[in-house]
Amino acid sequence: MATGSGGPRTVMTMSSSTPSSSTPPSATSDKKREPFLPPRWVITTAWRIHRALYRWSGGRFGLRDARPDRYGLAQLTTTGRRSGEARSVMIGFFTDGDDLVTMAMNGWGEAEPAWWLNLQAEPTATLTLPDRTIEVVGAAAEGSEHDRLWDRWRELDKDLDGWAARRPGKTAVVVLTPVETG
Repeated sequence: MATGSGGPRTVMTMSSSTPSSSTPPSATSDKKREPFLPPRWVITTAWRIHRALYRWSGGRFGLRDARPDRYGLAQLTTTGRRSGEARSVMIGFFTDGDDLVTMAMNGWGEAEPAWWLNLQAEPTATLTLPDRTIEVVGAAAEGSEHDRLWDRWRELDKDLDGWAARRPGKTAVVVLTPVETG
């Protein structure tokens, strides 16, 4: 278990589930319209293009700092839980004090993202930001910390709850805490 500015965290899969409605949004008048989700091949192609632009540009394109009104983009490199090799993925994040916060979602697909499974097996990772690369330790936010950080994501993404309803389980909010060096 790790502690930080927001309270206790543990590096475990979130086991509680969020029930997803089987009633179509049009069947009830008090529910919001479910946000559009492109086909899976569109999502995975966009990820590949994003990573390729970042590589081909020598890091000039693809990353951005988080601002109060939008999330940032960073490259997270974890250690493969089976291969032991470095595995990189682009993630969205916002800052919470010294910590960086992201969501363990897989394009809002059912499966947990591989980077999150890797981070649970080996919590230490490398995070490349627009102006620096840092070592971080990742852990899932729990309880009131999870709720507080989820609410912050909701401010950045008005469709967050609609996206999350597509997943069969609770989406982990992952806190990346920089490792003190020196």
